[in-house]
Amino acid sequence: MTANLEPDSVILRDAKGRIPVQILEQSYRADPVSQGLLLSLYEGKTIDFLVEKSDKVEIVQGKIVRSGYTPAPRNAQPVYGYPQQAPADQPIIEIDGKLRFGLPGIPIFPSLTDQTVLKPTLSWLLQSDTSGRVNGELSYVTSGLNWNAAYNVVAPETGDVLELIGWVTINNQTGKNFENSHVKLMAGEVNKIQQPANMAGRAFASLGALSAVFTGQPAVTEKSFDEYHLYELHQTTTLRDKETKQVEFTHASGIQSNRVYVYDGFKIDPMRYNGWDTNAIRQNAEYGTQSNPSVWVMREFANTKANQLGIPLPAGRMRFYRRDTDGHLEFTGENEIEHTPADETIRVYEGTAFDLVGERRQTNYTLKQNGYNGSVDESFEIKLRNHTKAPVSIRIVEHLYRGLNWTIPTHSEDFVKKDSRTMEFHVTVDPAVEKTLTYTVHYTW
Repeated sequence: MTANLEPDSVILRDAKGRIPVQILEQSYRADPVSQGLLLSLYEGKTIDFLVEKSDKVEIVQGKIVRSGYTPAPRNAQPVYGYPQQAPADQPIIEIDGKLRFGLPGIPIFPSLTDQTVLKPTLSWLLQSDTSGRVNGELSYVTSGLNWNAAYNVVAPETGDVLELIGWVTINNQTGKNFENSHVKLMAGEVNKIQQPANMAGRAFASLGALSAVFTGQPAVTEKSFDEYHLYELHQTTTLRDKETKQVEFTHASGIQSNRVYVYDGFKIDPMRYNGWDTNAIRQNAEYGTQSNPSVWVMREFANTKANQLGIPLPAGRMRFYRRDTDGHLEFTGENEIEHTPADETIRVYEGTAFDLVGERRQTNYTLKQNGYNGSVDESFEIKLRNHTKAPVSIRIVEHLYRGLNWTIPTHSEDFVKKDSRTMEFHVTVDPAVEKTLTYTVHYTW
């Protein structure tokens, strides 16, 4: 059993359903034998202590008046990788009629008692109307066992045809080894009530069938399950306690992708404008006039069979590499992706472009207020500079943050309305050229 099993989650049954089994009583012990526990069990008794004096070792008898042992809190999680200990009092030992705090030496216990277990243990009092041998299936929920996905994406020296390698990382912090285990990983937002003192990852552990035969299939296959997706490791694996293990679950090449450049010049100081409502924003001419100079680099590709993918991709970190002229891979950025179903588009922020620069400037602001009604006319000038040796297409994102009723009476480039507060301009900037775009927005309320 694991050290953080949830006892009331236990399911014990005949896997084939031939013999009904009822659990009359269940006992879960998660206090494996330790020196402190044995001291507590021998309180009031006299035992031997191994004591080093100078260059010799002596046996001294002492009576355990107080062990000082306090069990650790239920489901206590490791802190910085070390087991969390409960606060304890100092032991009190009586030797030759005198009391001393602390142990005089190494305690030597006569034997284990009936109240000790060597590892976390479940025991049952069972009842069944039919006698016979049962192939029991045991399932339970435990903390300390979790997994996540990670992706490495490689681009060639030139071009945007990608190779993608997906890994699952399984982390076992349960206090138990799982030998030759058949592993299934569930992806999706599975709701689990979390206790404040126990926020570790949780897993559903099924110990009924711990064997599988490797058939030469891919290392991991995926299927829909309820409202989630299950990823099954075809090769049995051993998960040792405190072990982190990686398994490749997808590998695809020839993925067509696009590199997308996005300029979002809007920038504010969130501390300054925290709590501002729409009316306050309308009447402040300086709101949104700070300029963000960075042009974002986005990687975009379709998760489809036609594009060599087409499988649900669990959320995880996606790292990007590009092959240099000397053949070496160079890291170019990373970000997190959400759970992505098949036939959806993946769009990931890689970083900012070194040789592309943006500049956004407010050129006019006119507020007209008539009681509860009013209007604002606001104009902007946006400049983009391309210091590369090739033309670059850039999406300019503009946020209409002063109200929902707006029109664009003048604009130097065509735009696309994305939603009630966002529009985009798509422009091409030639090498060594500064591209200037202007527009005016008219708000009414």
